Amino acid sequence: MALTQNNLNDILNNKGTVLSSSGDKIGSVDQFYVDDASGRIAWVSVHTGLFGTSESYIPLDDATVQGNDVVVPYTKDQVKDAPKVNTDGGALEEDDQDVLYRHYGIGGTGFADTTTGGYTDTSTTDYDTTTTGAGAGVGTGLGTDAGHDTSGPNTDDAMTRSEERVNVGTRQTETGRARLRKFIVTENVTTTVPVSHEEVRIEREPITEGNVGAALSGGDLTEEEHEVILHAERPVVEKETVPVERVRLDKDVVTETESVSSDVRKEEIDFAVDGDADGRRGDGIPGNGR
Repeated sequence: MALTQNNLNDILNNKGTVLSSSGDKIGSVDQFYVDDASGRIAWVSVHTGLFGTSESYIPLDDATVQGNDVVVPYTKDQVKDAPKVNTDGGALEEDDQDVLYRHYGIGGTGFADTTTGGYTDTSTTDYDTTTTGAGAGVGTGLGTDAGHDTSGPNTDDAMTRSEERVNVGTRQTETGRARLRKFIVTENVTTTVPVSHEEVRIEREPITEGNVGAALSGGDLTEEEHEVILHAERPVVEKETVPVERVRLDKDVVTETESVSSDVRKEEIDFAVDGDADGRRGDGIPGNGR
């Protein structure tokens, strides 16, 4: 579905997002910018980066709508790397548009003068395109009704004081990898083992009535040999492989505290009295800081 004035308010009121052609979320919709010379919705600004603190501008030449989301033919990185421009709450300057178009590979704006643009109030149901100046921004709450912090017949008697707040979160990142590796180490093992061996000795016994028969069983004088086999034990080494333990990797979560600092801005309100009116400086106004 093409992006038209009819679905513009639906996207803003439902806090739509901008998606890449691959379906990645680029950021949340902040404002639309309209070329009043042609009535064409030409640009959208989105909040990107950590906590949505960065603003990027995307041309809507080939954008389509899916529900409350705007789909653009650009990658998330391409949008995040787009040149940063400062509208100061007003319209996109023609030079800024040219720089952005070159970044996105689109030539020439063809816009009328963008230095006189104003905001169109989208706080009502119907979308009004009667503002002057091409590239005028469209954003909820940025109209010229009562309450806007400028002097004029459409303002009330109050001024809004705003300040920045720091929102701190955490993001999980990969810091390293651990792995188990098994390798073979050779070491020398020394031990002692008892071994035995046989040794020969001569035993002599006198001739008695008990052994005289064995002594006279042979010849009178003869030459003979008697052989005795000797035995000895020798150390024998045998090796076997046996399992001894199981080893695995596990992870423990360790929680630490880190200090995070950031500069924040805030508005301060003071007043001054002109002429002879009886008045004093309002030191008790919140945010005065004086």
